[in-house]
Amino acid sequence: MNDAAHDLHAPHFIGIGGAGMSGLAKILAVRGASVSGSDSKESETVLALRALGASVHIGHAAEHVPDGVSSVVVSSAIRADNPELAAARERGIPVVHRSDALAALMGGRRALAVAGTHGKTTTTSMLAVALGELGLDPSYAIGGDLDAPGSNAHHGTGEIFVAEADESDRSFHKYAPEVAIVLNVELDHHANYASIDEIYESFETFVGRITPGGTLVVSADHDGARELTSRVAGREGLNVVTVGAAEDADVRVLSVTARGMTSEVTVLLDGEELAFTVSVPGRHYAHNAVAALAAGAALGVPAADLAKALGSYTGVRRRLQLKGEAAGVQVIDSYAHHPTEMTADLEAIREGLEGAGRVLVVFQPHLFSRTQQLAEEMGAALALADASVVLDIYPAREDPIPGVTSELIIDAARRAGADVTAEHAFDAAPALLAGLARPGDLLLTMGAGDVTNLGPEILTHLESVATNV
Repeated sequence: MNDAAHDLHAPHFIGIGGAGMSGLAKILAVRGASVSGSDSKESETVLALRALGASVHIGHAAEHVPDGVSSVVVSSAIRADNPELAAARERGIPVVHRSDALAALMGGRRALAVAGTHGKTTTTSMLAVALGELGLDPSYAIGGDLDAPGSNAHHGTGEIFVAEADESDRSFHKYAPEVAIVLNVELDHHANYASIDEIYESFETFVGRITPGGTLVVSADHDGARELTSRVAGREGLNVVTVGAAEDADVRVLSVTARGMTSEVTVLLDGEELAFTVSVPGRHYAHNAVAALAAGAALGVPAADLAKALGSYTGVRRRLQLKGEAAGVQVIDSYAHHPTEMTADLEAIREGLEGAGRVLVVFQPHLFSRTQQLAEEMGAALALADASVVLDIYPAREDPIPGVTSELIIDAARRAGADVTAEHAFDAAPALLAGLARPGDLLLTMGAGDVTNLGPEILTHLESVATNV
């Protein structure tokens, strides 16, 4: 294989098990590249990559970079002192950012890029599934697994490439899509953006990368998205399609009706009403599906066919994913880590909850910088639950910030009237939550860190409680 921009015939990925990196490694392996990489720990994703022929080391060491590699691929999470990155620079091996690698993979395809502060993974997944259901076999790269380890990416035979476009480090400026979606625009990623104006400027640059004659699909309901639309209005060669419940939306959402854990959606598109089912709960997921519908139509896919195919999407791992049920308690995993996402998921669960059960949450804050800026809003979101347990902050790529702890969120939640408990011992959380839950309750493990691992353990404790009773 040959990529004009970067030599990716024998790439080495540092952090190959990550959501974004593993997808690119998979596509390259399927395309015939000799893929190697390293990750901090064994995982199902690593096993899936090895099954495709990739050579993956556990741990980071200079000797893990094999002879003959054509490039070393990194993400923004890789620190400058990583020994494999240092070895690449010493040996003169080209270092490629994952966004440049993804841009190279999209070359020669009809690219559709999905951007926004929230909802990117879900909307990209909806498009990947629906287009596949229609036999178009798109390539795709998503920030989460659809239904199994390694399902976050696919090398398709079709002409369409659907990709999640990440604004967090401005890497989405590298892409040149034919169609782009912007779901919403909010201030986040405080380590990289100092103000909302910087966020707007970054999204304006992304919109400017749409190919001449291409289309921007953008929310008509979200204040930040409407501001972006006003900033890019009138650009030559840019078609703008607005979507949402607002009366002036080009593709208007007429109704979203909750049906348990699904939603019935009716839209007005090109003067005709179109009704379809979204097989995940919540108004925000329904609106994501409408954005996907409009984007697919902009690529020439018949809207009626795409609407029906969108009903085949049943969710993505960690996005309100049912982990199981024990002792009459359902355990659901939520990736929500920003207050807007937390509120949307809790409202969606409320809409779909039948009976008199309670909504319980175990929340793990993600990043010190995000907690420092948004603790008050996170606390207010937790007030939507009947009871919450808050864990210590998951640091990810960040170093601690003095005075910034999960207590900031706990205090804010209590001011908002929430019933909230602190739990600093991660391993003690499953027993605590199992003791709080009652038959008919719904329990969410919420956050972008390793809180997802608690679901199976909570279920085990619930089964033990039921057996003892």
